[in-house]
Amino acid sequence: MIEGPGASGLTLDCRGAALGLEGRHVAADRPTVMIRSSAAGRPSDVTLRDCRVFGAVRIWGLGAGGDYEALRRASRRPDFTARAQAAGPTRVRLERLHITANGTIPLYVGPGVTGTLLTRSVLDGRSEATAVYLDAESGFNQLIDNDIRTRTTRELVAVDGSADNRIEANRFELNGRPGVLLYRNCGERGVIRHQTPSRNRIVGNVFRRAGWWRPRLVVENARHGRRSYCGEDAGFPFGSSADDRDGGRDNVIEGNVRR
Repeated sequence: MIEGPGASGLTLDCRGAALGLEGRHVAADRPTVMIRSSAAGRPSDVTLRDCRVFGAVRIWGLGAGGDYEALRRASRRPDFTARAQAAGPTRVRLERLHITANGTIPLYVGPGVTGTLLTRSVLDGRSEATAVYLDAESGFNQLIDNDIRTRTTRELVAVDGSADNRIEANRFELNGRPGVLLYRNCGERGVIRHQTPSRNRIVGNVFRRAGWWRPRLVVENARHGRRSYCGEDAGFPFGSSADDRDGGRDNVIEGNVRR
């Protein structure tokens, strides 16, 4: 657990050592590494380097520990994105990690988290959902020069109401799954999604083992409100409460290749 402003500036250099136990199933509420805000504030400038991680890394701001009621309340205000980003961990650097999933998402970047960098790393193993999840109101995160080959039940990377991210020069093993989907999960758990999946750069990635029938490497605005829970945030004149559509725009998607 790396928590609160007292953890700011911390560097954990494993020098190749392992965190977690190989073969142990890891749940979302008990990840291998948790980096999160506390009542006292948020951590910033945290570095995790050269670690063999069995399980998952989760970065949480508002709603840490699964407190979705706090997220629901905060999302009822029109300044939700700014407040979430002010509360979320910022400038977390994940470098030369090897994360082997067994259960939950191996890298989850939670609501309002900004400035996360994953670079020169490997993601493998098996996930019950995605390999990387960039959640609502997060932004300015980067996935640069990684090998992402986690076996998933869904897309490998979800950009869910997250903006201004860079996903560049990565190598994906799709195993027939979609690559990167950009959307907005309108109304999930009653939380209004304010930010759209916009101004992201998805450039120069290599996708291997794509499905032959309708291969989906990168899909902008992948959902447009086609979910049963979209009405759970109704009643407010902003965000996904007013419009269930994804609304992504000004994304740069170029130079990605299928091999």
